[in-house]
Amino acid sequence: MARRIAAGAAYGGGGIGLLGAATVGVVLAEVQLAKRSVGGGAAPLPPRADGLYGLVFGRTDPMLLGMLGDSTAAGQGVRRAGQTPGALLASGLAAVAERPVEVCNVALPGAQSDDLARQTTLLLADASRRPDVCVIMIGANDVTHRMPPTQSVRHLASAVRRLRTAGAEVVVGTCPDLGTIEPVYQPLRWLARRVSRQLAAAQTIVAVEQGGRTVSLGDLLGPEFAANPREMFGADNYHPSAEGYATAAMALLPTVCAALGVWPESDRPEAARDEGMLPVAEAAVTAAKEAGTEVTGARAPWALLKHRRRRRLPDASPDQSPPPDQSSSPSPSPSPSPGSPPETTAQ
Repeated sequence: MARRIAAGAAYGGGGIGLLGAATVGVVLAEVQLAKRSVGGGAAPLPPRADGLYGLVFGRTDPMLLGMLGDSTAAGQGVRRAGQTPGALLASGLAAVAERPVEVCNVALPGAQSDDLARQTTLLLADASRRPDVCVIMIGANDVTHRMPPTQSVRHLASAVRRLRTAGAEVVVGTCPDLGTIEPVYQPLRWLARRVSRQLAAAQTIVAVEQGGRTVSLGDLLGPEFAANPREMFGADNYHPSAEGYATAAMALLPTVCAALGVWPESDRPEAARDEGMLPVAEAAVTAAKEAGTEVTGARAPWALLKHRRRRRLPDASPDQSPPPDQSSSPSPSPSPSPGSPPETTAQ
């Protein structure tokens, strides 16, 4: 595993590995200071969006979507459950598959990759109700807290392996580009981008190796963030806004659907869209440089690099009634309207 991570870094052209440890420490400490200085306060806690979506297709035999990771997987930065990635992905998946989708979100704001073991155990606790597909969004806190990349990807590989063994498809949204945080300036911006991309490439290698698929989050999934940071980031200028999460979900949805065999596109590469078969390390680094790129394992040591077409997401507006407190059960009561989270959701 260490050799393959090193190969990915080599394809990336050096970068942060050439800097001294003290310099890296100073740079990442400045990232933490930048995070604390933006927005004038912390983002609101993420709303709880667990429940059943796509009720227009009925209530029986729903697919189970598991969400794992950090604050971006939880949806921190928005106030409505329907604006979280889990709700958006569930509504989109239900529309494509024409089946209801249940969401179980075990992501934790502030989590690093070493929390994935706990989250995976929680998600797989009910042996009679295993997830059909899981989305993992992790990595930013690993960078800002200086977790060694080898340790970070070892935790990710273990989580993907356990989920795949349990029969779930796995899609990993790799480490976002911390160089897009608006108050971060050069040379910190360049260094943060290099560290983020190297971790994203390493995550891609180990996730694909364990049978998962990856989508590069890069600069938080598209040039929209660089062009419209005021719109795409939330009130704290660090977590995505509702528009930002919608952009992220649109990039992840095609891969989630393809993993389940319900996306109406072939897995054959299209040369006109710069798709093709590459050595997995080269595919990983290529994906880390271009947000929204999917990497899927093929015959070792090759991987398929895809740029799937995005589609607009259906509405996932939450119920406006005040929700009562509830436990963290993965099976809350269903919603009274299609595409909406249940009344019994709470944070």
